[in-house]
Amino acid sequence: MIQKKVIALERRLRDCRNVICLGVRTDFSAYTAEEAGLIRNADKIYYPSVFYADLFDAMGKQIFPSYHTYKCVQDKIKQTALFSLLDIPHPRTKVFYGNRWKNKIPAHFDYPFIAKIPRGSAMGRGVFLIRNPEELSAYALQTKTAYIQEYLPIDRDIRAVVIGNRVVHAYWRVAAPGEFRSNISVGGKADLAPVPQEALDLALHTARSCGWNDVGIDICIHKNRLYVLEANMKYGKEGFRAAGIDYTRLMEELIEKREI
Repeated sequence: MIQKKVIALERRLRDCRNVICLGVRTDFSAYTAEEAGLIRNADKIYYPSVFYADLFDAMGKQIFPSYHTYKCVQDKIKQTALFSLLDIPHPRTKVFYGNRWKNKIPAHFDYPFIAKIPRGSAMGRGVFLIRNPEELSAYALQTKTAYIQEYLPIDRDIRAVVIGNRVVHAYWRVAAPGEFRSNISVGGKADLAPVPQEALDLALHTARSCGWNDVGIDICIHKNRLYVLEANMKYGKEGFRAAGIDYTRLMEELIEKREI
């Protein structure tokens, strides 16, 4: 039975029958009096947005995803620092600042290496395999801060989605021929072969340790070692569709059971 509807701001749950989605208005006065009352009186606000997550946390209102989840959205620098603090296995990574950082990188990393746009990039965009000084120079034109990571030659990784306090889905992402990225958005394919339990355990440990409760954790296996590559709070639903999982119904059930 569908219980009392809950309140959400972002559109992630817009198709859920037990959710009223109000939209995100950074000018709070733009909400109608009825909408403002629903927000003020709700026990919990779902998907409040980066803008309101801080504000609801300050006033003591419960939110989902967690405040900590929002603090690390599309911020690879902050995620890497957190992984290091928590001793979570992560490819060797270094952040370079300043006008002359391009000249410092070869002293720390041999070619080839991975370079990423450190903030705001997702879906495989802003990720580059740097094989020579010319490609490094091209990357340098796109960012003032360099996020450099050792290159692990793999053709697949694992996406484990943690919602609430459990892994709800996990699958392999296999890179397209000639492509170093495994993202579905750049031609990768979802492979539903069994995922090692150790990877699921690492994903859940990572999410719990970081305070994240709605996140896709990307993990790779290189030379029999597991590495957390990054966390994606705005993960896609392609892997759910490939497995025949109705994401909307899943979220409805998690809300009904008060798991989130």
